[in-house]
Amino acid sequence: MAEIVLGVASSHSPQLSTPARDWRLHAERDRNNRQLWFRGKTYDYESLAALRADERLGEQVTEEVWERRYAAIEAGISKVGRLLEEAAPDLVVIVGDDQRELFLDDGTPTFAVYWGPEVYLHGVPESEVMPAMRPSHWANHGERDETFPTVPELGLHLIRSLMDEAFDVVHLREQPAGRSIGHAFVFVEHRLMVGRRPPMVPVMINTYFPPNQPTAERCYEFGQALGRAIRSWDGANAHRRVALVASGGLSHFVIDEALDHRIMEGIRAGDAAALTTIDQSLLTSGTSEVRCWIAVAGACQDLKAEILDYVPAYRTPAGTGCGMAFARWS
Repeated sequence: MAEIVLGVASSHSPQLSTPARDWRLHAERDRNNRQLWFRGKTYDYESLAALRADERLGEQVTEEVWERRYAAIEAGISKVGRLLEEAAPDLVVIVGDDQRELFLDDGTPTFAVYWGPEVYLHGVPESEVMPAMRPSHWANHGERDETFPTVPELGLHLIRSLMDEAFDVVHLREQPAGRSIGHAFVFVEHRLMVGRRPPMVPVMINTYFPPNQPTAERCYEFGQALGRAIRSWDGANAHRRVALVASGGLSHFVIDEALDHRIMEGIRAGDAAALTTIDQSLLTSGTSEVRCWIAVAGACQDLKAEILDYVPAYRTPAGTGCGMAFARWS
């Protein structure tokens, strides 16, 4: 039988892989964004800045603070990478979202598992990317084509097991023509894998796009079923040591520290009720990726959780930015 030897979670925002001196590029985008989600409502930049004026968030966007927080983020990435290297898993099951990379309006599944023999990254030259994304493009999307090995036998087992537990997952053995594996998975390969790079099984949750986003409760239950499926795998060529990775989150593109701390405390305490009762209206925009953390928390419910760090990386006085966080289950 397979064993889950480690679970980790990491934010993957482009800001995380952008040097502090270039965070201003993201801030410029924020000021032109007229659909900034915050606590279930949308605002333009000016309205959001007025709403949060009493929080004095301008004090959080100095170059000195940015440099300090960028250093903390880099340390968090390195820590997660070391944990994966030290655990030496035979493979990783990565739980992430898809943002119109593999799936478009011709079909966006709530849950999907890829079980082809390999997945492809179709790189895009930096010159074809908007200026704000260029510093981090290598980490999330890559500049050249790459191939990542997978574990079809486990992928098929997960599909069958999840179907047996009443999760109607979509299966993929081939990528649609011209479409790349998403940034949630590329980030793990490019930033968290240090030294050896074990094969992956991509598990995708539609966190972003209505109308078929799962509830927090459904994500936790999906994670529980995923954990049981992994542990029951005993195929002839079964790899025994499995690591789980949650890719994405926490709150963004507007930081909500209260929500982030509720999520992190729920994970740390193993409090399923705190995680499964998060209202759908709060899980919008980039914050929706919290669903991936909730799923991995369900899969690792029998392991001890630890929050490694939390860095509220504000970009503007309106509170835009990303709540960067790193966690482990062991």
